Amino acid sequence: MKLRCAVLDDYQGVALSSADWGPLADRVDVRVLREHLTDRDALVAAVEDCEVLVVMRERTPVDAELLARLPRLRLLITSGMRNASIDVAAARARGVTVCGTASSPAPPTELTWALLLGLARHVPAEARAVREGGPWQSTVGADLAGRTLGLVGLGKIGARVARIGLAFGMDVAAWSPNLTEERAAEHGVRLAKDRRDLLAGSDFVSLHLVLSDRTRGLIGEPELRAMRPSAYLVNTSRAGLVDGAALLRALREGWIAGAGLDVYETEPLPADDPLRTLPNVLALPHLGYVTEANYGRYFGQAVEDIEAFLAGSPVRELG
Repeated sequence: MKLRCAVLDDYQGVALSSADWGPLADRVDVRVLREHLTDRDALVAAVEDCEVLVVMRERTPVDAELLARLPRLRLLITSGMRNASIDVAAARARGVTVCGTASSPAPPTELTWALLLGLARHVPAEARAVREGGPWQSTVGADLAGRTLGLVGLGKIGARVARIGLAFGMDVAAWSPNLTEERAAEHGVRLAKDRRDLLAGSDFVSLHLVLSDRTRGLIGEPELRAMRPSAYLVNTSRAGLVDGAALLRALREGWIAGAGLDVYETEPLPADDPLRTLPNVLALPHLGYVTEANYGRYFGQAVEDIEAFLAGSPVRELG
């Protein structure tokens, strides 16, 4: 009898075309759920017969309560090797193997710069004016060369963002709780003395930290008020790094010039969320990792994870 596998939250309907699922055809029935199921009962009804679940990033939390309602589940696969919305300990306690996949830092790096450049040169407004017959050249762009880019976090993605900033001729500074002057210097970056100093001295601020109890709400009202009124904030990391209420006030009251956002506390973003309509927000629907190559990795290695599990030798297990 074949195992049953459900792929959750395949918004674009590309899970089956992004990889070759053929090797599993005679052993696993695979189905795809394109709609995000926020109702827990509906979700359970849709997947309770499955032995395998493939989840995309943190779109659907898999906590102890959900695991208890899925007694048939034996293998849980997440895209990437870190997923804060999965209770790995609870899964292991129930005998569920949790595996991940590789994920490239290149796509979120590139999207960070798409947002930053879009803000600096007012791309959405100018493109809309061209399309709709609006004014010709209605804005004046902000220069990058000679300006300061402040990075909160200098890990795999932050370091890549730094290199591009340097290539644009920017002065790049960085800060994180554990960043040393030596590591900053390795990447040609100045170490700011603290986060307030970084934010106050930057024309563009980009966030690249892992969300944890230590970093949640790291950018609050004092930090946002410390920024220049002409400065922009870009967040392609995690929404929880920023105090959402303070950010809304900052955008509405002009503490900062604008924000480029790809991550939100609730996803998909509710239809009535003010971030959808504020004129100084460039908002994208969490596209940071959404590229052809990355999806090929995610779903291709999901197939590998299932094959290895069936062979009795799971790979890329999360601890």
